[in-house]
This record gives sequence, C-alpha cells and structure tokens, in this order.
Amino acid sequence: MFLSHNVILAETIRIIILTVVGFLAALAVTPFWFRLLKKYRVNKQIRDSADAPVFNKLHKKKEGTPTSGGIIIWSTVLGLAILFGILNLLFDGVWGYFNFIDRAQTYLPLAALLIAAIMGLLDDWLGVMRIGSNGGGLKIRYKLVFYTVAAAVGAWWFYFKLDWDVIAVPFLGNFEIGFWYVPLFMFIIIASSFSANETDGLDGLLGGVSLFAFFALTVVAFVLGRYDLAAFGGVIIGSLLAFLWFNIYPAKFFMGDTGSMSLGVTIGVVAMLTNTALFLPFFAAILVAEALSVIIQVVSKKFWGRKVFRSAPIHHHFEALGWPESRVTMRFWIISAVFTSLGLVIFFLARFL
Repeated sequence: MFLSHNVILAETIRIIILTVVGFLAALAVTPFWFRLLKKYRVNKQIRDSADAPVFNKLHKKKEGTPTSGGIIIWSTVLGLAILFGILNLLFDGVWGYFNFIDRAQTYLPLAALLIAAIMGLLDDWLGVMRIGSNGGGLKIRYKLVFYTVAAAVGAWWFYFKLDWDVIAVPFLGNFEIGFWYVPLFMFIIIASSFSANETDGLDGLLGGVSLFAFFALTVVAFVLGRYDLAAFGGVIIGSLLAFLWFNIYPAKFFMGDTGSMSLGVTIGVVAMLTNTALFLPFFAAILVAEALSVIIQVVSKKFWGRKVFRSAPIHHHFEALGWPESRVTMRFWIISAVFTSLGLVIFFLARFL
C-alpha cells in the first residue's frame, strides 16, 4: 500500500510537471508560429456562400486573421514527446520519468494527432488559397472520407492487433461485442472529428470545450493506471491553455482545421483507449450538441424545406439571436464544465460502487 501511494504521488507530480512544461513550451513557441503565419499570410478567408448568409454577415470582419494556430498545440505535444523520448534513450535516468512515449498507450494517439494535423493543415492551406468549395477548402464530404479512412485504420489496429472488442457500459459492466467493435470505433472517431470541426467557429470555443474533454479523459486514464496516456493528456492540456491565452476573444489567430481535426480525432482515440466512449456525451457535451444541430438543420432543410435554427452549428444560432460572441463561448464553457463534472461523477460511481 505504501508503495502504491508513492507511485500515485510520483505520477501525479509527473503529470502536473508535464502539464506546466507543455504550457510554457507552447507559450514560448507561439511568437515564432505567429510571425510565420503573418509572414506567409496564412489568413482566414470567409467563404462566399448563399447557404450561410448569417455566418457571412456575423464573421466577415474576421477575414484576414491568421489561421492554423492549432499547430501550436500539436507541435508542442509531438515536440515534447520526441524530445523526452530521445533524452531517455541517450541518458536514461531522470529523463525516463518525463518520457511518455509508450507503445501500448500513446503510439496510436500520437500518430492520430499527427496524421489529422497534417490533413487539417492541407485543408487550411486550400482555404487560404481560396481553393475548393466556395473558396473554403475541402468539402465536408471529403473530410468525412478522411475521417472514415482514419477511423477504419484505427479500428483495424484495435480489433485485429490489440484484440479489443469490449465496450464498457456504466453500471452494467463490460460486454464483448465481437466484430461490432469495428463500426462502433469508426462511429466514435468520425463523430468526434466531425463535431470538433463544427465547433471551431468562435474565438476560444473549441479550445475551451476541448480542455474540459481532455481534463476528464486524463483523470480517467490516471484512475485506470495508464499513466503515460494521462501524461500525454496533461501535455495537451498545457498546450491548450497556452493556445487559449491568445485565442480568447478577440483572437489573435484561429485554430484552423489543423487544430480542430487533430483534437477531434485524438479525443475519440483516447476515449476508445480508456473504454469511455459512452461517456463522450458528458465529456464532450458541446461537441455533441454542435454536431446534432448541423445534422438537424440539414435534414430539416432537405425534407421539409425550412430551418430549425437561424444558423448552424448552434453557436451561430445564438449569435444570430443577438448574443455577443464572448457570451456564447463562456456559457458553452460553463455547460462543458457542468457536464464534464457530471460525467466524472458517473464514471467514479460506476467504477467503485
């Protein structure tokens, strides 16, 4: 028991230190990336579309703001992973304490983070160059194709390589679902990626709600004894805090698809790694609401020829009602905090009662 307490204390300190290091590292590289984005005019282009008149009216003033700021988040996480991994190989000792690269726990989320970030960066570049649908980069159908391919690869890895086919149902236990695990995994990754992409529409919105989601998933990973995964989550939290320092209203730069796609995919992967997919409606409540609002709006317009919301995703609906952007963001943060707390309470009750 004494040893167990020492391990828990050591891992707690480690994760807190890595979170702080992630914050300071991201804060330090931000001026470099900001100058680079400004120099090469990686600026947001507001797409011209008759299908989104409310969005165009509300956000036209933001055109020209640097985008792809999400590179600050994923480059910090990957950079620290590589740095501590190399230092651990060269010197061992204390560096092993900070190294959070682990084949079973963090290989897949690190790979997912990088691949989705690169794909998102390509989409951002197309948008900057006014290439694609209405000059706004890749159409949503092409993004869904990417999400599907990435989800299929992840599902194949989990099911065939790791022999995972178990889904945890709160208060009921674990259930082996066989090959049905593959479509479930794909649905979770596609849904989390799509939801994150749709949520990234206001200053600080996705960064804030993602912060709560990763906090919950980090707590879960820690409780499950997956300390390297929890350390990975801590670094993401630190880098997200640094990003939000500059992204809160009025934002100096936007996250861009390189940030939203990488965060969305990673949330889904970590949820599957911790077997908490059914908790995502709590841990990522706003992401779920944003995605549902888009689906409802599209279905209603297609079959009944009318809108349910003034604009979708739902954060634009509240803007259209006259809510200031900062009010929408802050209230969505509050909702995220409440649902995340509720989700963690249910997780602890289901696990220990």
